[in-house]
Amino acid sequence: QVQLVESGGGLVQPGGSLRLSCVASGGGIFLLFSMDWYRQAPGKQRELVASITNGGITKYEDSVKGRFTISRDNAKNTVYLQMNSLKPEDTAVYYCHNNFNTWGRGTQVTVSS
Repeated sequence: QVQLVESGGGLVQPGGSLRLSCVASGGGIFLLFSMDWYRQAPGKQRELVASITNGGITKYEDSVKGRFTISRDNAKNTVYLQMNSLKPEDTAVYYCHNNFNTWGRGTQVTVSS
C-alpha cells in the first residue's frame, strides 16, 4: 500500500522561503503517479495548490503562480514544493496527494512575523 510522507514545514517570516518534500513508499510505480499539493487553512476547505503529471506538466492555483514551484525526482520517489515570497495567507497544513487518492498526513506551514 502506497504511503506518502510530507516534511519541510515550519515557521517562516513573510517574504521567506520553504521547500516541502513528499516521499512515496510501500509499492506502486512512482513515475506513473500524478502528484498534487493541497493545503487547508483553519476554517477553510482544502484547496489544490499545485500539481504535476507523470510527464512533468505542472499547474498552479492562481494565488501561488510565480511564487511556488512543484517538481519531482522519480529516482527518489519524491515530489517537492518550493515556496518563495511567502505570505501570511499561505499559512495552512500542506498535504501531498496522488492520482490513486492517497493522502499524506500533512505538514504545517506558518508564515508570521
